[in-house]
Order: sequence, then structure tokens, then C-alpha cells
Amino acid sequence: MVPQAGETPVVGRFAPSPTGRMHAGNVFAALVAWLVAKSRGGQVVLRVEDLDRERSKPAFVDAVQRDFERLGLTWDRGPYFQHDRDEAYRAALEELERRGLVYPCYCTRADLHAASAPHRGEKPVYPGTCRSLTADERAGREASGRHAALRLAVPSETVAFRDLVQGDYAQDLARDCGDFLVRRSDGAFAYQLAVVVDDAAQGVTSVVRGVDLLCSTPQQIHLQRLLGLPQPEYAHVPLVVAERDRRLSKRDRDAALDELLARFGTPEGVIGHIAGVTGLAPTCDPATPEQLLATFTVDALPTLFADPVQVAWR
Repeated sequence: MVPQAGETPVVGRFAPSPTGRMHAGNVFAALVAWLVAKSRGGQVVLRVEDLDRERSKPAFVDAVQRDFERLGLTWDRGPYFQHDRDEAYRAALEELERRGLVYPCYCTRADLHAASAPHRGEKPVYPGTCRSLTADERAGREASGRHAALRLAVPSETVAFRDLVQGDYAQDLARDCGDFLVRRSDGAFAYQLAVVVDDAAQGVTSVVRGVDLLCSTPQQIHLQRLLGLPQPEYAHVPLVVAERDRRLSKRDRDAALDELLARFGTPEGVIGHIAGVTGLAPTCDPATPEQLLATFTVDALPTLFADPVQVAWR
């Protein structure tokens, strides 16, 4: 499919974290991202999300590119690396600070665990502990040696959007999320800020990822609006789970790519099995991404998965 004159070009993305080898769930999300972009005549960007400098390993950076290539999941631009993007993140943060939207937070993990409660089964809601600290209170925390993170103060405002897989989704920022991090206490820029800045800079218009990140999307849309950045289209696909409520893990090597290749023999065997198990294809017969593309349509996404939240691996 070729974009028509006047249409915004579709740009999807692969955004792996180089903290381990890919597993079946990572491959599934990347496969859907590729299909969504290519079915609309679009491009795919490869971005290596290595914000976590301690856990990101050069060997995994090389491995993930080889894995994508081996599976036929080609990209058109990149790789881009988040470790090269501090200046861009800093500029966005300074804009938020200039407008008085950011404040220092001295809460430790223990503080957050004690004060926050999981909301709607999604994630803890920050209670605003440090939002109204006086200058003296802040000085006291600094003097005690606590390093401050930076949080974005959010309004009591509902952010709603339509997801290509999950349908309508809305979140009241104050009630369902609370003020969220834009820079960590160790000085690293937070995920929410980085991905928003990167998606805009790299022209990403289509974001496909796991449903575990659905609840982060309203925060990212809020940041996009504050910074005057475009809003991509979102599709949050089911998580591939080892058993009910236990997602596949790089750490456990669940369905790791090496094991998948050994089990199914070829990259086509891996792609075909993942497509069949998840509902992308009617069978688990070997297939290439290009072969799946022949019958894939974005319009089918809302009804493609029997369970939009979890898919059992087998």
C-alpha cells in the first residue's frame, strides 16, 4: 500500500531495551509494529532504548539488530540511541521547568511504597508528598543528603484516546496517575519524557507495544500537548504470558529467541508459530513477515485477538 497524496507518512518503530536477548513477546510486538507500518506503505525506525546505562550491554545492542535481521523484521532508519539524546531531553525538561510545571521530589523507594497504593490494578498513584514542600523543607532534605528526582505536576484532567487494539481508554491524570517522574534522582531522564521527545524527533506516527504500557500513554499524550509535539496513533497488543498473569521474561529466558530457533528450526518457523499462537495467522505454519503482510489489515486489529490482554505461550 502506498500513501496517497496529502496523507501523513506512517512511521512505526522498534524500541528494544538492550538488557537481554529478545523473547517471543518482544518478537510479537515488533512483528505487529512492522505489519501496521508496512501495510500502510510506511517506514520503521529502530531506536535502542538504553536509558538504563547500568543494565544496557553493547553485546545485546548488537544481538537485537542481528535478531531483527534474521527474522526478516527490517527497518528503514536508525539505529538511534537514547544515550546520544541527553541534550534534547534536557531542552524539553528546561521548557517544563521554565513554565513552573516541575518540582523536586525526595521520596525514596521505601517512601513511595508506604505512601502509594495501586490504583485500578495498574500501578501506584503518587500522592503528591513533595509537591507542596516549603523552601525550608526542601533545604532540609537536601542537607540530609537526599538527591532529588523531578516530577511533573499534573492537573485534574482527563486524557482520552482510542487505541487500535484496546478501544477507548481514558485516565484522570491526578486521580489515576499522580505527578510522574521526568528525571530520576540519579540524574537519568525518565522514560516518559525520553520516548515523547524521541518519537517526535524521529517522526514516529505509529506506536505499537505491550498492553502493560497502556496506562502510561495518557501521561505521554499530556507531555506531547505541553511540549507542542504531535500525537502518534497507539496500538497496545496483548502480553504473551508463560502462564496466567506471568509475562515472559528476559531474565528467565522464557521463550528466548535462541531456544525458539532451536525448537522451530528456522526464522520462518519462529515467526509462523508466534503468528499462529497470537492470532495474527490462522495456523502456526512457517511464514515470513512479508507473507503475513499479504493478508494483514489494520482494520482487523480490534477483533484479531481472542483476549486483548493476555496470550498464553505454548
